[in-house]
Amino acid sequence: MAHVNLFSPVGRVIARVSAWLRNRGRREDAPVSLRVTPPDEPRPAVPAAYMPLFTYLDRRYAATVFLTFEQIEALLGFVPPAPAFADAAWWTGPCGANDRHAAAWTAARRTAAPQLSARVVAFERLP
Repeated sequence: MAHVNLFSPVGRVIARVSAWLRNRGRREDAPVSLRVTPPDEPRPAVPAAYMPLFTYLDRRYAATVFLTFEQIEALLGFVPPAPAFADAAWWTGPCGANDRHAAAWTAARRTAAPQLSARVVAFERLP
């Protein structure tokens, strides 16, 4: 490219266009970060071990979510206690001081309906 005198009318136009191209998309009055963050919501009282199950159920749009015992184990990263496989009350009983596992689906506003013979649990959304 030939040398252009930046004080000439053509040079001033070229200088303004090149400055505009360099600063394109940047404005002094624009915020530096436009990242959208979710509002601070209170964390549910779910034990840390059962938080993956809560998160999974809470983020599902379906009215009923069916999970096999194997899928629940994969979500949790450990095998649930023996009563989970043999006693329906482990899933449907009231959430007491020793039964903090039920907080995973109650905090997600769901009820659990196990089918132990099929090794499946249906989590239904509360109205």
